[in-house]
Amino acid sequence: MAKPSLYLDVCTLCRPFDDQNMMRIRLETKSYFLIMRAVRDDVYRMVYSPVHVVEIAAIRNVLERTELLEIVHSTDEKYLLDSISLRQRANELTKRSMGVADAAHVAFAEASADYFISCDDRLIKQCQRETMNVTVMTPVEFCERENLK
Repeated sequence: MAKPSLYLDVCTLCRPFDDQNMMRIRLETKSYFLIMRAVRDDVYRMVYSPVHVVEIAAIRNVLERTELLEIVHSTDEKYLLDSISLRQRANELTKRSMGVADAAHVAFAEASADYFISCDDRLIKQCQRETMNVTVMTPVEFCERENLK
C-alpha cells in the first residue's frame, strides 16, 4: 500500500522560524515537527514543487533559506507531471482570486499529493470554496486527524 503523500506549503515549512510568542504559532510549529518526524519515519512521503524552490530562494534569512532548501531537496519524490494541465489549473484558480504562487502550489498539490497542509487561513478558505482534488488542512488539523503525538 502506498504511503500517503503530503504537500506542505512554504508558510508551513517556515513555521519554526516564526515568532513563537503566539499560542497558535507554537501549536502549528509543534504539529510541523510531528509531521516531519512521521515523514522521516517513512509513514508519509513529502512532495515539493518548483514553486517551493522559487519562494524559498527569496527568503532573506540565510539560515532559514538554507535549511528549507535542504528539507525540500531531501525528498526523493520526483514527478513527471503534465505541465500544461498544471498551468491550466493554476490559471483557473487565479481567475477565482487566488494568488499566483498559491494557485501554483494548489495545482501541484492536487496533481501529486493526498494532503495539502497550510498555515494560511485565507488560502485554506479559498480552497474550501473550490472543488479540490486534495484534502486541505492546517498542520494541527492533520495531526489531530492522523493522531500524531
